[in-house]
Amino acid sequence: MINALRWNPSYEVEFMGHMREKLNEFQSLVATLQKEYPQEIEGFLTFMKKAEGGPALPAKQKEIISVALGVAAQCEWCIAFHVSAAVSLGATRGELMEAGFVAVVMHGGPALTYLTPLVDAVNEFAPVRPKG
Repeated sequence: MINALRWNPSYEVEFMGHMREKLNEFQSLVATLQKEYPQEIEGFLTFMKKAEGGPALPAKQKEIISVALGVAAQCEWCIAFHVSAAVSLGATRGELMEAGFVAVVMHGGPALTYLTPLVDAVNEFAPVRPKG
């Protein structure tokens, strides 16, 4: 974990794909639920769209908040989903990691361990780009 927090390139290669697997697992779960329990999952998805659709905060900020909540809730699937979404909306590595640290401040030591999947997700969805 220490190497991960230092952004060790070998760590990135070793774990590349883990958080994408989590994202795929979540997407597969939703597809299965839509097929087998359409009423229940559609109710949740509708609520989620409404809750996240308000105009007061930009979508990127909402996704960054959700990243922090995923860390606090200790949910790797949530972290993968929301880091991917936040990056697609322009979130930076720094914004995502700062959100994770805020979650640790609010949730304590157990949330610190969930910076591990956050680092994995940031490395996968927002890799360090060589300068130049």
